[in-house]
This record gives sequence, C-alpha cells and structure tokens, in this order.
Amino acid sequence: MTHDHTTSTSDATTPADRPDGAAADAAAATREPQEAAAPGAAGYAEEELAGHAGSPDSPGDVAEESSTDLLADLAGAQSRVAALTEDLQRLQAEYVNYKRRVDRDRELVLENARFSVLAALLPVLDDVDRAREHGELEGGFKAVAESLERIVAAQGLTKFGAPGDEFDPRFHEALMHAHSAEVTTTTCRDVVSAGYQIGERVVRPARVTVVDPEPAGD
Repeated sequence: MTHDHTTSTSDATTPADRPDGAAADAAAATREPQEAAAPGAAGYAEEELAGHAGSPDSPGDVAEESSTDLLADLAGAQSRVAALTEDLQRLQAEYVNYKRRVDRDRELVLENARFSVLAALLPVLDDVDRAREHGELEGGFKAVAESLERIVAAQGLTKFGAPGDEFDPRFHEALMHAHSAEVTTTTCRDVVSAGYQIGERVVRPARVTVVDPEPAGD
C-alpha cells in the first residue's frame, strides 16, 4: 500500500517542480513558433524594399520622364516657331509684291493722267507753232506761248519731227507721197504738225509729207 501511494504522488508533479533540464526544454518549445515566424517578417520587409526600389515612381524614373517631356515640349515649340516663321516670310513676300503692284499702278495712273492732259494741249501747241511760222508770235502772246512750252517740257513732253528725217511709221504719219531722185530712202519732206512723246510713249505721231526714191525701172 505504501508503494502505490508513492507512485501517484510522483505522476502529479507540475512542470515547475521538474528538474532544470525539463524546464529548459519546455521554454525552447515555447520559443520555436515565434522564431519560425521571424524569417517570414524579414522576407516581407525585403520584398517591400525591393518593390519600392523597382517602382516607376522612383526618383530616377521620375527625372527621366520629366526630361522626356521637356524634350517633347521643346520639339513641339520649335515646330511651331518654324511654322510661324514660314507664315511670316510668306506674308512679307506677299506684302512686298502687293506694294510693288500698288506703286506700279500708282505710277501708271499718274502717267495716264499726265498723258491725257498733255494730249489735250497739243492743238494749242500746234497753234503756237503756226503763229511762230507766220511771225505772229509777238509781245505778251509770245511770253505766254514760251511759258506753256516750258511747262509741258517739264512734264516730260518732247517734240519730234523735222524735214529730212528718215520716215519711221512708229513716229510719223504720212499724209502725202512723192518721188524724188535726190533721196535713197523714204524721207520726211514737210512737217504739217509736229509729233510729241512722253519718254518712249508716243502721244501723237508727226504728220508729214514724204518722198520716196525713184523706182529702179525709171
């Protein structure tokens, strides 16, 4: 009976009453789950850092994207400047051509107006020439006639046509033809009314009588 009581007392012993070796084993078994969880946490931290390092939002990637955007903006600005420059050059050329046309048209209008006014004065100038031929250009009438001739000459009107000039249909209008052995080409003999021109433009051809060379058979 004494032996059975002793065995029951020994089986009921608590961990705190066990020897030091048994207590150490129990503590180690308690720590093993915590230590097993530690490597997992470390691995997660490393993966998180690696994820941030490779993220497109990293400073290096942001700087590269900003540089690409700036280059694209610069290329677009240069393209717009080139297009505007081309438009400006075209407008300048059109303006220069327009100004030339306006200047040419203005000069043409002035020339036509001057031509019309001077052409209207030709009968008066013819009267002055006839009065001079007959010796009637005297006194105050002479002064007026000479003043008129100076004014029209200042406007570019020049007189042409004189006896002995070679006949030129561009500048002469033949009123009568005759033949003469004294000439070798068609020649102006008498000037009925003088011709006038402004520059190279004929206002009125000289009206003349002409003589032609004698026919070869005669």
